[in-house]
Amino acid sequence: MFGIVRPCSHRLSEGLKTEWMAHLCGLCLALRSDHGQFSRIVTNYDGLIVSVLTEAQSERATGWRRTAGPCPLRGMRTAPVAKGEGARLAAAVSLVLASAKVRDHVADGDGVLKRRPVAVAARRIAGGWDRAGARTGAELGFDTAVLVDAVDRQGGIEALAGPGTSLLTVTEPTETATAAAFAHTAVLAGRPGNMAPLAEAGRLFGRLAHLLDAVEDQSADAAAGSWNPLTATGTSLAEARRLADDALHGIRLALRDAEFVDDKLAHVLLAHELRTSVDRAFGTSSCSHQGQASVQGGGNPYGGQGGNPYGSNNPYGGGNPYDGGNPYGGGDPGGPGKPGGPGGPGGPGPDPLPRPSRPERRGFWAGCAVAIGLCCTCKLCCAKEYEGPWSRKKREGCCRDSDWCDCCDCCDCSC
Repeated sequence: MFGIVRPCSHRLSEGLKTEWMAHLCGLCLALRSDHGQFSRIVTNYDGLIVSVLTEAQSERATGWRRTAGPCPLRGMRTAPVAKGEGARLAAAVSLVLASAKVRDHVADGDGVLKRRPVAVAARRIAGGWDRAGARTGAELGFDTAVLVDAVDRQGGIEALAGPGTSLLTVTEPTETATAAAFAHTAVLAGRPGNMAPLAEAGRLFGRLAHLLDAVEDQSADAAAGSWNPLTATGTSLAEARRLADDALHGIRLALRDAEFVDDKLAHVLLAHELRTSVDRAFGTSSCSHQGQASVQGGGNPYGGQGGNPYGSNNPYGGGNPYDGGNPYGGGDPGGPGKPGGPGGPGGPGPDPLPRPSRPERRGFWAGCAVAIGLCCTCKLCCAKEYEGPWSRKKREGCCRDSDWCDCCDCCDCSC
């Protein structure tokens, strides 16, 4: 699974853990119920936020949860899961955006998609997902054409972007798509007054999603010769961080203007965990439960626990997000260990470690095959460490060694 908001279980209370898993499983099962088993591979952490927002605005009523059957990702246990229009909208949005990603991979000729028969099959699957998402969206009163249009415009914008182009010009299509999805949760919940603030929150969330993806992939894109918005527009990491922090602040302000029935989980995900995602992408904090020291004075303002919950270390090797330079200008007045020098009092500290080269990403279909294998062997939830299906990043099982899940004992995995 993928997404920028990936909360580590130790940072959520027992009640919020249960709620978060209910929405994640609800999205997965909504995909299966409406669109078949294969569509479950588009389940993602960010998509469930649509379900969370819908429920946060709705009055609680009987029947808003159902008990799902045993699943390998839950250690073959049953669990209460979210159901209803919020989960279905999340499923429709996830399908349409996943189909766009498939078409993008086909156009780029990534991996096995260079082969014509595979590319033809991929296009058919993407077309099916487009139609399925549109059907569900229409049943919910949501026109998925706005998502398709945003994706179609992205390629043209990227082709014209160059040094000096505003990074916000490149992120605009993603912002438009997420704004529409967030705003429609207010329609489903019967709170039209929330449409404007949630559209703003969605716009800024889309900006962050695009921005953090660019930051995390910049090194790999440079090695592969692939297009990257930061490199193409000449945007520095310092400027990217400024834009990210501005977006975080704007989301919090927008959420304050919306009316909720119960916004605890929505607030945790879109305020606290989203900031953790930014810190993780820029390598400015670590997760304390993994034995890493937290950043002091300027790191994560929510307790310094903003590490990568699915990786063992800082993905950038603990380096300075400003590429080792002094973001405020100035030279190096002293030598190593001397006042004003690297490692000395008042100095910029020791030289940062270089960013390690990233392993080559798997193609879409190869990643799907690996993802299926991880699901069937329970490694996604039970493994101490496994390799991400597509990114090949090192990740931890979502409930390994936790005190709220005993699935490793339940399914007796040796992974």
